[in-house]
Parts: sequence; C-alpha cells; structure tokens
Amino acid sequence: MSADDGIAIRARGLTRRFGELVAVDHVDLDVPARHVYGFLGPNGSGKSTTIRMLCGLLTPSAGEIEVLGLRIPAEAEALRRHIGYMTQRFSLFEDLTVRENLEFLAAVQGVPKARSRSRIDELIDQYRFTDRKNQLAGTMSGGQKQRLALAGAVIHEPELLFLDEPTSAVDPESRRDFWEKLFELADTGTTLLVSTHLMDEAERCHRLAILDRGALVADGSPRELTGALQGRTLVVDAVDPRRAQSVIVDLPGVLSVAQVGSSLRVLTTEPVAAATAATDIRHRIEEALAAAGQHAQTTATPANLEDVFVAVTRNPMKQEAYAA
Repeated sequence: MSADDGIAIRARGLTRRFGELVAVDHVDLDVPARHVYGFLGPNGSGKSTTIRMLCGLLTPSAGEIEVLGLRIPAEAEALRRHIGYMTQRFSLFEDLTVRENLEFLAAVQGVPKARSRSRIDELIDQYRFTDRKNQLAGTMSGGQKQRLALAGAVIHEPELLFLDEPTSAVDPESRRDFWEKLFELADTGTTLLVSTHLMDEAERCHRLAILDRGALVADGSPRELTGALQGRTLVVDAVDPRRAQSVIVDLPGVLSVAQVGSSLRVLTTEPVAAATAATDIRHRIEEALAAAGQHAQTTATPANLEDVFVAVTRNPMKQEAYAA
C-alpha cells in the first residue's frame, strides 16, 4: 500500500482544538515517500498532536488527512497494519528479555508464525543484539533500549514509521548510531516522520517542517531553509562579548544576538535580495561598537538551522518566505 503520486502523507487545513486552545492550526503538509521528514519545534509547538492525528490516534477538529492512500481517521484501522510508532519513552517490557519483547510484539502486530522466527533473528542481528538476546530489557543502557524499541517498531516491516522525539534520553554516540538505522530504513523504502527539538538532528533530515505554536512556519530541505537566509548572519568577535551584545541587540535591523563561545552570532532582518544589506548593517554594528569603546571584528557566516528557527518564530512578518 502506498500513495500513487510519491506522497506518503498529505494533510490540508489540519486543525486540533482542546477547548479554547488551538494546538494545531490549519497545517498543510506533504511528506514524500521514502524520505526522512523532520518536525522541528519546541515543546508545546504541536508536533506530538500532529503525529497522533496523522496516524489515526486523535481525531482532527478540522481538515483532511490522507496517509498511504487512506483517508484518516475513517480508514485508521486499515492504516495501523502499515505503520510503526515509537515514542521518546522506552515502552517495552523491562522484565522480558530482548527476544521475548520481540516475540511479543510480533504476535501483537500479527506477524505470521512462519515468518516471525526468521524476522526476529534478522532484527537481533541487524540491531546488534546477538550477545544480548537473553538479557532483560530493563538492564540495558538508554541507547540499547532505544535500538530495541526501534527494532520492535519495525518488526512488521511498516511502510511508514512515526518517531516522536525518539533520542531525547540517549547520549550523542547512541544518537548517531540510531540515525544510521533510520537512514538504512529509508534506503529500503520506509518513510519516516521524526519529531525533534534538537537542531543537529533536524539537519540530518531530507526535508524539514518547523512548527511554532501549532502553525507550520517553514518547510523545505535544510539547505533550502538555510539558503533563504544568505547574507543575514554575522559573527562578531569582541574583547568583551557580553558588553558588545548589549550594544548590538537593540540596533535597527538586528533580529537576534546569541553568544557562542567568545563570539557573538548576529541574525539580521534585512531582505536576502538586498545586495548591500549585509554591508550596511555590518557598518552599523561596527560603528555602534566603536562608539561604545568596544573594538570588534565582524565576519559574514553561513546560516544554520538555529538561525532559521529564530527567523521564522520571532519574526512573523517574514514567515511567508519560508513556507513551501
């Protein structure tokens, strides 16, 4: 089962209200098949609520959803056989072994008995549990538990996998290993929708949506989104960066100033298309610092996803430029 036009998930006007609270606000979404598609946003931005509606666990207040060619929520029961779901919390049985957990999930997901044993053997080998297959899940490290949870989520070989902040509780090395597994799944044809609030994870995605207070404020590849800020990011090296920051932050045309180590990263509001904008604001920054007795050097620098996030969530008038 799949979408005929290469789009695994399509949503139009997706909205969810909880009383007076609008948790998801008229979101339009297209998730390409066989991609790792990221949801970036702070806690409370609507990521988890959106995922729950897309997989049929929560009924929208308004809007239309089509997932793998099925209308949701009307055909949610049929969809469940074709999707996997993994949350940020370890959700397997800690008092069962690795193999027992996988055997239980295979039965729950309806994996045929003739296929179940070989499928579990494949996953134990693929996710490096050969020496731990008889170990109780509760005695494993956070990274090992996450790998086991991922193996359990794909035991029935779903076409689409939802992951809700799956690596929030694991160390950086385990996160890198986990993401390698996600790309292996995408390479074999699985579509993955991953929510995160971590910028380095968002940069790994093929395509990315940024949610802010329930609204979709940016959508595109990481390169497309950062490219839209070309010429609007500067690094300022000053003798006293804290004092320099207080001088720069209220200047016209400055959207944000953040200290990174001993330097300042400055994001401007000037339009990307204005060829002289970066030079002009650079001049204003240098003049203001000199007047305050702060010797400093400014250097243009490429934008990153944190700059994009700040631009679309702190400057509503500019958000339209990032929506696909």
